[in-house]
Amino acid sequence: MDHDDDDGVGYIRESHYLKTPMSERQQAIALLQVPRDITREGSISSNVSDLDIPIYSSENLTTSPKRVPEWGFNGRLAFAIAASALGSSFQHGYNTGVLNNPKTVLVDWINETAMNRTGEYPNKDSVTLIFSLMTSVLCIGGMIGGATTGFVAERFGRKGGLLLNNILVVLAVICETTSKTASSYELIILGRFIIGVNSGLNAGLAPMYLAEVSPINLRGAVGTVYQLVITISILISQVLGLSSILGTDTLWPTLLAMTIVPAIFQVITLPFCPESPKYLLLSKGNESQARSALSWLRGSFDVHEEMDMMKAECDAAKLVPKVTVRELVTNSALRIPLSIALTVMVAQQFSGINAVMFFSSEIFEMAGLHGDNPKYATLAMGGINVLMTIVSLFLVEKAGRKTLLLVGFAGMVVDTLLLTVGMVFGKTSPAAGIFCVIFVLIYVVMFATGPGSIPWFLVSELFNQSARPTASSLAVCINWTANFLVGLAFLPLADLMGSYVFLIFVVLQLLFLIFIYKKVPETKNKSLEEISAMFRQQSYK
Repeated sequence: MDHDDDDGVGYIRESHYLKTPMSERQQAIALLQVPRDITREGSISSNVSDLDIPIYSSENLTTSPKRVPEWGFNGRLAFAIAASALGSSFQHGYNTGVLNNPKTVLVDWINETAMNRTGEYPNKDSVTLIFSLMTSVLCIGGMIGGATTGFVAERFGRKGGLLLNNILVVLAVICETTSKTASSYELIILGRFIIGVNSGLNAGLAPMYLAEVSPINLRGAVGTVYQLVITISILISQVLGLSSILGTDTLWPTLLAMTIVPAIFQVITLPFCPESPKYLLLSKGNESQARSALSWLRGSFDVHEEMDMMKAECDAAKLVPKVTVRELVTNSALRIPLSIALTVMVAQQFSGINAVMFFSSEIFEMAGLHGDNPKYATLAMGGINVLMTIVSLFLVEKAGRKTLLLVGFAGMVVDTLLLTVGMVFGKTSPAAGIFCVIFVLIYVVMFATGPGSIPWFLVSELFNQSARPTASSLAVCINWTANFLVGLAFLPLADLMGSYVFLIFVVLQLLFLIFIYKKVPETKNKSLEEISAMFRQQSYK
């Protein structure tokens, strides 16, 4: 055994610290999950040759006293956050909610277009199918966009990928705004698919960029900005979609075209921001550009400690330049955080948020609201969603990620159960209908507290630079797939089960609550190396 104790790290040529046989490449990948500043005690015998790799014991891990640098918000960081988030997550939220209020207008237009083509009035089922396809094709595009996040992030960078992604926005707007003139609802479907690809890419690239440009002590708050902009953009789409504004038979193309505004904003502002320092250092190997970018973001030249942390991760990453999907699945040190990332993404969609949103108008009608009043009540619900997401932005660095997830899902379990009871009696009891409104609002509060925002940035916290792009691709793709499945299955189940359909979500929420309690680690104020070390230790057990 050959030791070199420079920097307190033992470099040896042979090791046997894993319980199961692994290839040299797999062991190297596993070691990317171990922090450089961790030392070991005891001796190791070995069967790995020709690798100068730092080896650590699973039983005697002690962190060095190196201080994790803390930074506050500054104007440049805020500018970078706005440029990256407003132009990306706005597409995700706006196009999710934009078809809700003008649904009647669009259905009438589809009827008219189909009748002009065939000379016969179309049947209701075919029109419903066309509108459903308009709605759901966004998720299909999102799956594809999410699946390509890793490639785009590594090929063009985080900032570069976000900028190039705006080309898809332009193409989508061209399709959607010319559809009425061309009397082609197929163009709307195509445009929605293209903007779905754009949204899927944004859902992976933007949280990745936000996580990599933010200081450790602000990473959760900055990551929450993505969900905050989604909630704001959904609310904006609902307001603009009112029949008194743009949701009319003549102005709905303008409503769809408004999605170009945040794209223009991003194309103008993001070029003034630097690329992710971690991408520049770890993927491009350009230390001077990385230091310059970090200094710009922090508003200070004193970034030596943070650069040292990134260089430590870079040295480890040089062992394995890229982690594949197969290695994410087969390597236990990576499989554990992958299972957590995918589960919280599924939990966000399977929590029932879209079902509650769908039933909101009916619930408000049961409470005695009529005419356009249910629509305005739905807007109020969207406003509460925005407000609570802002609250979670401040809470996430104080209470922690795991705590907010537990509080959110525990609250939803109880609230959804009460909502089910209220829905059963709401049609015959005005008092029960009023309670249903209260339960819907409480549900939105619980969802926005943690489950709505945390999954988007948690995946970027669970993986180091080598695995992050691939893991983000899988996580975002799974999220959009789960979104699509809920949209596909909910209406048939609601027709079959009525109000009792919410019991399905009660069971799912309870299962997710148990999983989060047992498996999800707290990542607040922990460096990526420290987080990786937790999974490395778990993989020994």
